[in-house]
Amino acid sequence: MKNKKIIITGGAGFIGSHLCQKLLQLDNTVICIDNLLTGKKNNITNLFGNKNFTFINHDINYQINIKSDFIFHLACPASPKHYQKDPVNTLITNINGTYNILKLAKKYNSRIIFTSTSEVYGDPDENPQKESYNGNVNPIGLRSCYDEGKRAAESLCFDFNRKYKTKIKILRLFNTYGPLMFKDDGRVVSNFIFNALRNKPIKIYGNGKQTRSLCFIDDLITGLIKIANLSDNVKGPLNIGNDQEITINDLCSKILKITNSKSKIIHTDLPEDDPKMRKPDLTKIKKLINWKPKVSLNDGLVATVNYFKKL
Repeated sequence: MKNKKIIITGGAGFIGSHLCQKLLQLDNTVICIDNLLTGKKNNITNLFGNKNFTFINHDINYQINIKSDFIFHLACPASPKHYQKDPVNTLITNINGTYNILKLAKKYNSRIIFTSTSEVYGDPDENPQKESYNGNVNPIGLRSCYDEGKRAAESLCFDFNRKYKTKIKILRLFNTYGPLMFKDDGRVVSNFIFNALRNKPIKIYGNGKQTRSLCFIDDLITGLIKIANLSDNVKGPLNIGNDQEITINDLCSKILKITNSKSKIIHTDLPEDDPKMRKPDLTKIKKLINWKPKVSLNDGLVATVNYFKKL
């Protein structure tokens, strides 16, 4: 992907800012759209001197008119702490915001890459989760504003494709971590590292035997771009992430060892509808592109810890 005009919604967020950086390195023109609700301008200030980079402070719940070749649609609060803060806005952004971006893609015949989530599987009854699995989602729970919002947004993408031939690709992102994560986003890796570095108590929900599969940000960005370059026949949905599963207890132990922390562990009740397991079936994506996660969990955690030490 070179010499393309690319819009990234949510481009000042954790994943979006890494994507902006990489696409600029590949000689593209990048337009970052973000209302800074959860994104941070500090993530992209180093890009402001680049003549091929533009930042627009804009809420995608309102229409915008920009021509582009590609649209990476990432805009939406992604951590439970943030998306539950204003659940109505989260749901509206997933639906109305995605509707506006799809209309933009339709108008200019842009290819839209929609970043959905493993949360569409809810608290799964099968492991690993295949794209054909329809999920176990509570439609009225605390997480439903995000889970059902993303599911509805996937539906919108396919309906635009069927009705208007809009060029879509849907990627279901599993847990991603790395530098530029927000220390206060409420996600497990950032929570554990931030508290471990300060020798503060680390809270583990439930018995800690629930699992996650953690993908380092560099691996995710490589996969996103490779999929975006595929033909329009590839629509998805496709899982993307790391299929190496780890329990929350073991993750905590790794982080305590890397940080040489004296933090104590506190167990507390599981939040409502918290998934007990997360592991992507990556069969489909590995058949389509020459890609697999390369960064080991230990190396990725060390890089993330080093970033958090500077905050």
